[in-house]
Amino acid sequence: MTRRSTRKFGNEKCEANGHKFDSQRERDRYLELILLERAGEIANIELQPKYPLTIQALVDGRLTGVDIKIRSKRYPNGRRCSWRADFRYQDKRTGEQIVEDVKGFDDTAARFKRAVVEAIFGIEIRLV
Repeated sequence: MTRRSTRKFGNEKCEANGHKFDSQRERDRYLELILLERAGEIANIELQPKYPLTIQALVDGRLTGVDIKIRSKRYPNGRRCSWRADFRYQDKRTGEQIVEDVKGFDDTAARFKRAVVEAIFGIEIRLV
């Protein structure tokens, strides 16, 4: 007998327009954004934009970007840490770049990651 693994928050992966999404809520938001783009309200929709986490540090007397690394048994020297938003697009009325994260359940770890990304990149992440 095969055991079907359940996902942490009960979401189901799905697809739309050839793109794969982690949840139906994320897929539905994508379809909404497509309609807004067709209506001319937004532009340049990006799916899963990546934000590499780096900090400014003094190295050999110079201020430089240093990658934040996470160590584990598989990566004893650490691996570069990054965060992926669900969507990024431009609001045509204001010219502002909008970064969105679709959440059914907002846990402590997700809030912490968003706070770090907002501090490093000086952006505001909108929860949907």
